Amino acid sequence: MVKHNALTRILAIIGTVLVWFPILAPILLSAALFIQERMLRFDYLMPAELFPAVLAGGCLLIWATLRARSRQIVVGGGLAVAVALLVAAQVLAVVTGLASGETEPAGWPWALVLASIGGYSISLVVVGVGGLLLLRDLFKPHRPPKVNR
Repeated sequence: MVKHNALTRILAIIGTVLVWFPILAPILLSAALFIQERMLRFDYLMPAELFPAVLAGGCLLIWATLRARSRQIVVGGGLAVAVALLVAAQVLAVVTGLASGETEPAGWPWALVLASIGGYSISLVVVGVGGLLLLRDLFKPHRPPKVNR
């Protein structure tokens, strides 16, 4: 039985907000700093640093998708890819010596770690869009099918 009750909607709302927070926070903070001090600084590592919010939001979204039986592949698959890419970026940073400062942040190791973090951020956007689509599905009014006479 498909559940579109208040609990499912609350889970989807909170989960979507928590998933979008690490993506929107660096953008909004950079815009505020630019307006205030006319200096553009962007913290591209903030989505990775705010992973606990992503994990909490992703779990809530998965719970909501299971209850609603909608958007399970987008949310679950996107979250799995995000976790895998974040772990890969951290392992690569440790293995190549970037994490300890032993290796200079340049060349192919640096590009590989940045590509993993970029892929992580893109997969967060995918999960966030999946959450928005789930919200659209949950809040769409149910209309009975038309009968042609």
